[in-house]
Formats: sequence, structure tokens, C-alpha cells
Amino acid sequence: MLVDWDVPITMSDGAVLRADVFRPAGDVQAPVLLSHGPYGKGLAFQEGYTSAWEQLVTGHPEVAEGSSNRFQNWEVADPERWVPLGYACVRVDTRGTGRSPGFLDPFSPQETQDLYDCIEWAGTQAWSTGKVGLSGISYYAMNQWQVGVLRPPHLAAICVWEGSCDHYREVSHHGGILTTFTRNWYEMQVVSVQHGNDRGLVSAVTGQRVTGDDALDEDTLRANRRDYGATHRAHAFDDEYYAAQTPDLSLLEVPLLSAGNWGGAGLHLRGNVEGFLNAGSQQKWLEMHGLGHWVEYYTKYGRDLQQRFFDHFLKGVDNGWDDQPPILLRVRNADGTFEDRTAQAWPLPDTEWTEFYLDATRGELTPGLPAAAQVTYDELGEGVTFELATSDQTLEITGPSAMTLYVSSDTDDADLFVVVRVFDPDGCEVTFPGAIDPNSPPAQGWLRASHRALDPERSLPYRPFHPHQVREPLVPGEVYEVDVEIWPTSLVLPPGYRLAVTVQGHDYEYADAGDRTLSNIRGKLRGSGPFVHDDPVDRPVYDTTDPAPAAKITLRTGGEHPARLLLPIIPR
Repeated sequence: MLVDWDVPITMSDGAVLRADVFRPAGDVQAPVLLSHGPYGKGLAFQEGYTSAWEQLVTGHPEVAEGSSNRFQNWEVADPERWVPLGYACVRVDTRGTGRSPGFLDPFSPQETQDLYDCIEWAGTQAWSTGKVGLSGISYYAMNQWQVGVLRPPHLAAICVWEGSCDHYREVSHHGGILTTFTRNWYEMQVVSVQHGNDRGLVSAVTGQRVTGDDALDEDTLRANRRDYGATHRAHAFDDEYYAAQTPDLSLLEVPLLSAGNWGGAGLHLRGNVEGFLNAGSQQKWLEMHGLGHWVEYYTKYGRDLQQRFFDHFLKGVDNGWDDQPPILLRVRNADGTFEDRTAQAWPLPDTEWTEFYLDATRGELTPGLPAAAQVTYDELGEGVTFELATSDQTLEITGPSAMTLYVSSDTDDADLFVVVRVFDPDGCEVTFPGAIDPNSPPAQGWLRASHRALDPERSLPYRPFHPHQVREPLVPGEVYEVDVEIWPTSLVLPPGYRLAVTVQGHDYEYADAGDRTLSNIRGKLRGSGPFVHDDPVDRPVYDTTDPAPAAKITLRTGGEHPARLLLPIIPR
């Protein structure tokens, strides 16, 4: 393997980014797997994300086998795996991060143009076949949607592994409620490797400083970056800022593999599904898996899937990829195992869309409309749970869900958190490994009631679409009909298990979560991972200096208020 460190790539505006290039030895040409991101190309996975790496290789030893792992980087391909297969791996530090100087502005149009320029550079090098594929997780997947719609001539395929595409609904605000994840993530994982940040990080391979040779003072560093968290707080609606980052996916033409994670509620899951559905690509596939955020990208299952895809579109290998169905699912069982299945469309063609009505009197989900009732809960309390009757048959739910509620509040708003839950025959709650959190519920949805307006042209019965353009305050005590989008899930429940849905005014927390943490995540993992909604400005009830009183929210069910849950039941 030949390695070229810190190769300069000149952007269309004259700026210079730095890349590391790993390619086959000898005078040969190779297709390119390119990644372009902000985490420092010289920072080893094991050093920058110690606890995540330890959990990954402890739970899945195959990830570390067969490689020295010297070149393992966070969320990108290991060149020791891919170069022997005949690929060149190119890693680029985005503008303002790692060893690339400039103004740091995540997901901005300038950053997308930079990625375009990098693709075209990689596609025209003497060692390149001219075919470039994009590979990587999360950030390295999200920007694939953005650049793909610009149609770089040398871009031949994209593999979007757990990557959002809607920067308002999936990244900054869930149902109009600000998440503090973006602020915490930016400060911990991006600002820490901003170009010129002299914090002593050195590449274990090259001995070079991960953040470049410039040593900039804090005032200069601050002036050289966008305050990402403050920007999201300032842009409370889906405005021009998010529009500039959210691509029109109908313009996408490149072959697409969109790989999502059932446990990705809060960041990536919705984007992989919506991205697949809206992509204009004639050759596109949706794959859905489970387990942790990084796991399947690095396991043999994930590597084999990626290799078949890239071999076909970057090398022209006739390996049958085109003949497989467009939907590849790892259906999730209640015990955490998976069964592989294919389908021809999403949602699944054999879905039996089934409505269950909420009954506030009995706390049940019923097939028939119950008598009128109501129940009130405190915003910071336990909320209200509605249970489906235990069945003697296996129940499968695979797909998106939606809930219609009739809500009143004693304030001018109500933040609604909808949590789909599972209980075993003994009444104990069953959780699942999420993308980040080890104890995640099977599905979640969110909505700020003042953002209840729907876009009738983009809404579907199982996926309401809220434009989030204006705030419509509630009149205290008045009842409003609201529709809540619940992100997709897959779940097979054996006889004796019970499905339930909880409506509450705060983030889900698993009762037995403990004090588990990750070195790259701020806060404890209590069930919703880092995707929580506790900003003191957006939600003053969390203001430690002067908290607002908790709202009291009333749900009406039955009679004239047919509150209901729509589920995608798959016949077994």
C-alpha cells in the first residue's frame, strides 16, 4: 500500500484542503472511495473515541481482526481492508478542521462545493480510474446527499451509511423542539479538532499534529468557526438556513445504497428512509439494520454489502447486485436477534395499516372507538401510557407510524414526546440497542403543538409532514387536533408480549439505565442517548436560574375526540 500524507487539493475559490491518499502499490489505477469530514484524518479511532472503539471490538472482535488498525479513523473505511481489494482510499479534512485551514462551517454550501471539488480532483488523478464512490458514516454520509444532487461528473456511486438528509427535522429540531445534541456534538467532536487548535493531539502514525502546524489563540479560533449550537437556537423554524443545507433529492441521479439503523431515532434513521424514497436515482436500494451506530459498517456483514455495491458500480463487476430487490431488511426480534428479508417497496407492500384508539379510562389501545374520556399529566411527570391487549399470536410491526392526539394545555404550548414501548409477559420493559444508547425504545416521535400545521401535499397517513414555518400558540384550555410522526421501526413480538405507547412531556428515560457513558458523548445514556431536548431557552422549564412552571397537558380520547395510533402490521 502506498500512502501520500497531506496531499494538497486546491478548491475552486483557491483555498487548499489536505488529504491522505492510500492506494495500491505499483503503476496501477484504482477506483476511489472518498470521505470528507471534520474529525481529523490523523486522529485514530482508538485514540479519539476510546470507549466507542473498546465497545465495538469487545462486542464484535471481527472488526479488529485481519488489520493492524493503525489507519482506523472514526466512521470511515479502513484502507487496510479496501486497498487490497483494489481501491484507493482518500480522506480529506474539511475546511477549518484537522490540517485544512479556513472557516469552519458544517454542512454549508461552501463545504458542499469543497466536496464536489475533491471528487473531481480524485477522479482526474493518474492513479485513479476516474470512478469515485463516497463512503462513511454519519457526517460522511449526510454530505453525500448534499453533493450528490450537484452531480459531479466523476461521482459513480454513493453509500449513505446512517446519514440524515433533512437538517431541520432530523438534525436540529425534532417536531419543532430543539435538541441540544448538535451543540454538544460540535463542541466535543469538531471544535476539539479545529485547525490550529493546539491541544497536543498527534498522529500515532505520522507524528504530525492532527490539527495542523498553525497554533491559533482562542479568539482567532472562535472567529474562524460558526457557532453551530447558537445558530440552531437562533433558527427555530425551517428557514433559508436549513434550506441551504437540505438538498432537493429529486435531482440525485447517482446509484445509491442508503443503509439505515432501526436504533437511529434522533438523528439518522428518518433520513435514510426519506432519502431513499425521494432520491431521483433509477438505481437505488434501502438497507435497514440494527445494533450500534458504528457496528455494521465495520463488520463482515456490512463490508461485504458495501463491497458488492462498489464492485458493481465502480469496477463493473457482474455480481448480481442489480438483480436483488430494492429493500434489504434485518427485521428485529424482541430478543434482539434479526432475520433477513427482502421486499420490493417501502413501506412494505403487504402492510396492514391498522388503527388503534386511545382509551384514557382504561389506559388501553382498542380496535373500536371508546367512550369519551380525558386524562391530565404534568410536563415533567411520567405521562400517560396506553397498552395493546396481549395476543396469543406473533405480532410484527415494520415501517413508519403516526399518532393523532387531541390536546389542551394550561399554557400556550405543549411539547409532545411519543414513545413506542414493549413489555414482556412478566411486565418488565424490553429495550433495544440504539445507535448510541444501549437501552432505547423501539420507536419515538416528537411534536411541539404550536407547530401542528400540516403540509397537505407532502403529508401521508403514516407520515404527517409539518412545514415548521410559524408558531401558532395554543389558547389555554382549548382542544387541538395534532398529528405526530413516529420514526420507522421493526419489531417482532412473540405471544405474551405487549406493545404500549406513552405520551409525555419530556425525553424518554429507561428506569434501569444506570450511569453508562461514552467518551465522545456529553451526559449519561439514559434511553434517548444524546438526542435530548433540554435547552433552557427553547424549553424554559429546564432553566436552572429561573425555570418556567411545568405545563399541565390534557389528552382527550374517544367520542368526539378519536385519538388513535396507526401501526404498520405485517402479516406473519
